[in-house]
Amino acid sequence: MKIFAHISWLYATIIIFIALTLMILIFKIVPRPYAQKISAWFIRLSTFFTTEIKGKEDPEAQMYLLNHQSDLDIEVLESITKRDLAWVAKKELFDVPFFGLALKLPEDIAIERESKTSLVKLLKAAKDRLDKGRVITMFPEDTRSRTQKMLPFKAGAKIVADKYKLKVQPIVLIETAKCYNVKTFYYKPKRIKVVFMDSFIADKSDENWLQDLRIKMQKVYDDELANNSSNR
Repeated sequence: MKIFAHISWLYATIIIFIALTLMILIFKIVPRPYAQKISAWFIRLSTFFTTEIKGKEDPEAQMYLLNHQSDLDIEVLESITKRDLAWVAKKELFDVPFFGLALKLPEDIAIERESKTSLVKLLKAAKDRLDKGRVITMFPEDTRSRTQKMLPFKAGAKIVADKYKLKVQPIVLIETAKCYNVKTFYYKPKRIKVVFMDSFIADKSDENWLQDLRIKMQKVYDDELANNSSNR
């Protein structure tokens, strides 16, 4: 069984590489954000994962905040929304050959962890993408969680949301690591549940809203696992 999962992982990884290549090749040809959507759907159809949606996407949301477990998380969201997403990612990823180009072409946002000027650049870039009608999309944990518990949320999401008084919609992805896990070389086609929580306007007077949101998102995650035995 493990050998089959490893072979499936290799197949899925090759598909992801092909999809990114496709996105890069057609980016200047098709209207945005179709290149990203075509790439995501190519991965989804070729690797046979499906999605189950709970709740409703807010068409007026200006920021999406997602929990992060798998490299497949981006493709999951890109394939279920028509919105033009501006992903916020570590600058190191933008410097990776080939993969970095897939981030730079759609003008995703790079953030430097230790840079003193990073926050200013993040706010400026976020304003530019918002003015273009894009949705700022972030993993507030900053990195993938290796367990079913969400990591502490970094302050960047709150700073951007508070600065521009954004309408924020939290999104909870349920156990995507059980579908695709690069650390264990594992892939298994799965029905991935995506939970759209209620959106809200960021309130900078509430110093704890981001950490309170983490608690709420974790509860949604835990409740989904408890209510669906197939996710255990």
